Amino acid sequence: MPVTPAPARASFVRALFFTLVALLVEATLLALALGGVPVLLGHAPALALIAIWTASNFTLAVLRPVGPQDVARRVADAPLVMLTLFFVPLLATPLSALGERLGLATGPWGALPAPAAAAIVWSGVALTAIGLAIRISAMRRLGARFSPRIALQRAHALETGGLYARIRHPGYLGAMLATLGGVLAFRSMLAWPLVALMYVAESARARREEALLEDHFGETYRAYRSRTGRFLPRLSRR
Repeated sequence: MPVTPAPARASFVRALFFTLVALLVEATLLALALGGVPVLLGHAPALALIAIWTASNFTLAVLRPVGPQDVARRVADAPLVMLTLFFVPLLATPLSALGERLGLATGPWGALPAPAAAAIVWSGVALTAIGLAIRISAMRRLGARFSPRIALQRAHALETGGLYARIRHPGYLGAMLATLGGVLAFRSMLAWPLVALMYVAESARARREEALLEDHFGETYRAYRSRTGRFLPRLSRR
């Protein structure tokens, strides 16, 4: 029977630990927003979101798609952008759930027939799953080139395959879709401004990344940028 090397086991244990901590934080915030654990256990969309978060977090723990970093060049992140990209995905869904519980900013849900309102809610749950799948796929595609900071690795190659063949920042797209889905899973518009704020922060960070990549790869990157979209596939080449 093959034996897993000790460093690999230690890496997996660390990933699993942080996965469990993240799930605990996410589930606790959602339970508090909904009014307690009993309410959470009776809220099918909320339980579905927790199941999706669990699956995606454990997938990351098992795959560990981000390899060792060998950074050659790094660009400082704007602190406000980093704070936004950390806290908005964490807080947007609970805030939307709180809005649903308190009946705040109910938007169109109150005027819609029950089946239509439920369809929007479950579309949000599905969008969360799609977004997280896109993000994990993008992270795995980049491997060691993926970094939570804006950085270039020493042997950095420009990724133009898979999702990156059509979109320059599929990881950001996935995070945005997952956050938007979590907000739509509850019948309140209270957290919608946070989604808009996240888009602004992601756009600002993407521009900084693109400036670094253009400086490093030159015309190769400019040609790649001309045929791809930032967050969505380019419809034309104008």
